[in-house]
Amino acid sequence: MRETGVLLHGHEDGVTTLTLNRPGRFNALSDELIEQMLEALEEVARDESTRVVILAGAGDAFCAGHDLKEMRRNPGRQQYHRQFSKSGKMMTMLATIPQPVIARVHGMAVAAGCQLVASCDLAVASSQASFAVSGVKLGLFCSTPAVALSRNISRKRALEMLLTGDFISAETAAGYGLVNRTVEPGLLDGTVRAMADSIAAHPPRVVALGKQMFYRQLEQQTTEAYLGATDVISGNMLLEETVEGIDAFIEKRKPDWRRGSQ
Repeated sequence: MRETGVLLHGHEDGVTTLTLNRPGRFNALSDELIEQMLEALEEVARDESTRVVILAGAGDAFCAGHDLKEMRRNPGRQQYHRQFSKSGKMMTMLATIPQPVIARVHGMAVAAGCQLVASCDLAVASSQASFAVSGVKLGLFCSTPAVALSRNISRKRALEMLLTGDFISAETAAGYGLVNRTVEPGLLDGTVRAMADSIAAHPPRVVALGKQMFYRQLEQQTTEAYLGATDVISGNMLLEETVEGIDAFIEKRKPDWRRGSQ
């Protein structure tokens, strides 16, 4: 595990783990933490040895949202705009880096912390985790978290969370589609790692182009989405690892990915 200030870096067998490391502040997103996350995601995006990313939190919480104490120490519209813009860039990068990102949620995920979960490609939560976009209780509507939240769950459920600011349980979050599954606390690490290993076993070029295509087609009309997806899958068929995978299927053997580009 490599520590860089408020962010921990770990790497094992193709899986990079980034751990928010401000446990005394419930991993609230400070300016420093957002900067280090941006740097880490840029580094990961260039790292061919990383096939999957796990995003975790140290201490009792996953992430309590933005560090409002820090933000209020330097007030002003221009400063707030800069900070929220950097945060938005970080959230967007979770979707645009080539590798899938799995949120490991063991405790509360509030406001921008809930936004982090929604921005990750996949999420596994402890049964003890809880979720809220509670800014409205402070007179601050969670406008930026609303972008990611509304792209994960239905409109009425998203608005209920945003307008009430109330917490929902991990089980409810799974029912809403905010997380993929919930498990008992003792099973969280093993479940997250098994999901990561399952993804890491596949050819990284194929996973990366699939992730890129998935998010692109979500913003398109159906006809346009099919045109784009057809172009992607046609090119995919020509990749060396795809040829190997299909031939292995036809020949009833396990694919040897060394025959294709890794």
